[in-house]
Amino acid sequence: MNFEGRVAIITGAGSETGIGREIARQLSKRGAKVVLADINESGLESGVREIERNGGTASSITVDVTSRDNVQQSIKEVTERFGRIDILVNNAGVSRPTGVTEIPEDEWDLVFNVNMKGVFFLTQAVLPYMKENNYGRIVSMSSVSGKRGGGIFGGSHYSAAKAGVTGFSKAVAREVAKYEITCNTVAPGMIGGTDITSGLLTEEKKAEIQNGIPLGRVGKVEDVAYSIAFLVSEGAGYITGEELDINGGSHID
Repeated sequence: MNFEGRVAIITGAGSETGIGREIARQLSKRGAKVVLADINESGLESGVREIERNGGTASSITVDVTSRDNVQQSIKEVTERFGRIDILVNNAGVSRPTGVTEIPEDEWDLVFNVNMKGVFFLTQAVLPYMKENNYGRIVSMSSVSGKRGGGIFGGSHYSAAKAGVTGFSKAVAREVAKYEITCNTVAPGMIGGTDITSGLLTEEKKAEIQNGIPLGRVGKVEDVAYSIAFLVSEGAGYITGEELDINGGSHID
C-alpha cells in the first residue's frame, strides 16, 4: 500500500495510545501526509512531533467534532494548506457504561454528538473536495457494540450511536459512489490499551473477556489500523458500504 501524494485526516488522534494515533502512524509510514485532528491540543503536538521525527509529514487541526462551524473551518484550513483531501478516518469517539435507566439526557447527547453527529459533520465537510477530485476514501469507526448491543464497556446510547454510524455510512456509500468515493466502517471488538475503556479494563476483566474470544486475546490498536489502511488504499477501490469486523471471532455474523 502506497499513499504517496495522498492527504489523510484522522480524527481522535490526540491520544498517544489510541487507535487514531496508530492509524496516523501506519498511513504516514506508507507515504501519506497525515493531519491529526482532536480537541486535545497537547496530544496533537506530541503526535506531529513523533511522526516528523520518524520521517513523515504531519500537521494538526484542533477541532470539536460536535461543532459544525468548527469542523467546516478546520477542513477549509486543511485544503488551504495541502490543496486536497483524499482520506478521512472518523475515529473520534466516547463511551459511557451507564445503564439505560440511569442515563441522563446530557450524557445521551454527548455520546451521540461525538460518535454520530461528528461523523456526519466531518463526512459532509470533506465530500465537496473529494467530489471535485473524483476520488475519496472514508472509513468511520463503528463497534461490535452496535451489532450485539453492548455488553462490555458501552451503554445503550453508545450501541445506538455506533449502529447509526453503520447505517449512515451505507447510505453515503450509495450516494457518492459515482464520484469514485468509497465509504466503509470498521467494527472493532475489545481493543486493549486505549483511553476509551476509562481504566475499566482490569487484568481480571481482561482475562474474562479473553475467554470469550476464539483467538484468545484482546485486540491491539495495530489490528484496527492495519485494516483501515487497507480500506483507504487504492487497492480497496471496489469495496464500499461494507462493515469490517475486527474482534478475534468474539462476534461472527
